[in-house]
Amino acid sequence: MTTTSAESTGAPTPERSRRLQLSEVSWPELASTIGLVVMAIVFAVLNPGYLSEGNVSAMLQASAILIVLTIGQTFVIATGGIDLSVASTMTLGAVVLGEFYAAGWNLWAAALAGFVAAAVVGVVNGLLISKGGITDFIVTLGTLSAASGLALIVADGQKNTIVEPVLIRMSVDGIWVFSWSVLIALALAVVAHVVLFHSRFGLHVLAIGGSEESSRAVGIRTWKVKTGVYLISGALAGVGALLLIARVGASEPAANTSFLLNSVAAVVLGGVSLFGGRATIVGPVVGALLLTALVNGLTRVGLSEFYQPLTVGIVVVLAAFITRYQK
Repeated sequence: MTTTSAESTGAPTPERSRRLQLSEVSWPELASTIGLVVMAIVFAVLNPGYLSEGNVSAMLQASAILIVLTIGQTFVIATGGIDLSVASTMTLGAVVLGEFYAAGWNLWAAALAGFVAAAVVGVVNGLLISKGGITDFIVTLGTLSAASGLALIVADGQKNTIVEPVLIRMSVDGIWVFSWSVLIALALAVVAHVVLFHSRFGLHVLAIGGSEESSRAVGIRTWKVKTGVYLISGALAGVGALLLIARVGASEPAANTSFLLNSVAAVVLGGVSLFGGRATIVGPVVGALLLTALVNGLTRVGLSEFYQPLTVGIVVVLAAFITRYQK
């Protein structure tokens, strides 16, 4: 009876809120998917080998790390924040893994150490923002630099080569065009979708993004949720560190800032609101695939690499413009 009355008056019941969330995120998922399909058709016409099995497999493999980082970035942005340290955190995790491996540790024990190091950065980010009252931009900008510097200090500026059959198989073997790295990334995306849309934590994440003050007023412990999303981002950067080493065969202390820029770009392409409160997992994952496919296509048609960042930037800005004026 109460539920019926609430719905008749337009009150935001939990079921109504869930329907609204699903209706809001359906269009960006569709838009990014259509954009990916159209782009694939265009590049296939310009270069017949673009959609060959080998090239599709290569594009998917190249997108695995970005997908993992994008998932973590999505949780952070859904609360209205941003994680600028994600690429440096991944680098630190990879370096810690490499150093412990070089010291004689078992691969998986070393991987756990790298994962923990990356997760700790996430927790530090979350606590400084939620408890310290410092803006996310400043905190993560600071940890971006700190994690990069710490990685260089720990590694002494040197890389560690890591050759393990299991890591090689992770990048080479798999099911059809999907390597194990890609399947791991997609499995994490499924888990993230369940957490974001079918758990109390996910509901609180979206609520805080909508209005942190209102969320606090109804009893949500906002500091715990905000710390949690940065922990997720850091932990997934730790997973990305393992995938990165599996891909390049070494732990390198030099951070690749393109992962940071592309993780934010993929979230924007996926239709997630940069102001928080509206999110999706499918959209950013497709956005990551779109960015990877775009760079691959530009390379195959012979466009100079100097023009590629410009093209990616234009696409991202157009996507943000369209998202800004959606209903």
